[in-house]
Amino acid sequence: MRFASLGSGSAGNALVVEVKQTRLMLDCGFSVKETSSRLSRLNLSPADISGIVITHEHDDHAGGAFKFAAKHNIPVWLTYGTLKMATRYFPGEHDLRLNIIDSHTAFSIDEIEVRPYPVPHDAREPVQYVFSNGSHTLGVLTDVGRITPHIEEQLSGCHALVLECNHDANMLQNGPYSWSLKKRVGGDLGHLENAESANLLARLDNSKLQHLLAAHLSAKNNTPLLAQSALANVLGCAVDWIGVADQSKGFDWRAIV
Repeated sequence: MRFASLGSGSAGNALVVEVKQTRLMLDCGFSVKETSSRLSRLNLSPADISGIVITHEHDDHAGGAFKFAAKHNIPVWLTYGTLKMATRYFPGEHDLRLNIIDSHTAFSIDEIEVRPYPVPHDAREPVQYVFSNGSHTLGVLTDVGRITPHIEEQLSGCHALVLECNHDANMLQNGPYSWSLKKRVGGDLGHLENAESANLLARLDNSKLQHLLAAHLSAKNNTPLLAQSALANVLGCAVDWIGVADQSKGFDWRAIV
């Protein structure tokens, strides 16, 4: 089992999870052309993608998913609430293969078990996901305003984690955003700041953890070093052991063994 990011941030998000010949794309916030280009950096083509799973309808996560899926005949999995809000992204003439999921019910796509779980975020029916090959798990959490006991339960004991470290509280407070946007980003339906992500990490069972990636960093209200330091302090590890999902390059393949 391995995973890689095509890019993470407010300008677009996509992550690929691979088990044997099954490759799932989590979100697709890039154009069709850009997504194909970023896949090629991982030595993948659109034909290698078995399916797309969507977290929520915001443009940076779903904006390119349906055109990409329609062009390459790739099935898509998403909640009913996300579907109702995402029709604006559908291509004019399309033959989409859509699968509606329940936010509390796991399902399988070929070799990968997919476990959705609901999260508080300012979207219609947002979820995040845990992926498994039966013996190893990858937990992903981005775009969440606050931590719930259910989130802790889902992410505890994972072998790899991709955690949102959207902003530093002080940088957000003193940064260039309008007051209304600061309230949204820092609110209970917004995004996690570094200390909140660190507090979550401290409450998890990390005994099996092989990889930890900080994701969805704000370009204006955070720095990689601040995010890495917050997470490294919890684990007592070197700062550079914590990976970062970059907006332009994502991160290269990480194997879970």
